[in-house]
Amino acid sequence: MGRKAGGMYINPKKFGGAGKPCMKEMLQFLGCLSLNNKKDDKCTKFKNLLVACAEEQKGRPKNPGRTINYHLQRLGRGSGFF
Repeated sequence: MGRKAGGMYINPKKFGGAGKPCMKEMLQFLGCLSLNNKKDDKCTKFKNLLVACAEEQKGRPKNPGRTINYHLQRLGRGSGFF
């Protein structure tokens, strides 16, 4: 579902792919667990990659100001554009 601002339609699902930075590593780890009957001692390589990716993401600050809906709200507040 999108949001309507006046005559403009924004589809937030279109921009959802950027919010999943460690998805590839997690899928590899879960696939390895599935193949090895949930024994994580055989999947240490994928587990280490997932932990490293998660640690890298931990240091990055979240910036809600970069979303398109934030900018639409900001523009709509001050100018009466919408």
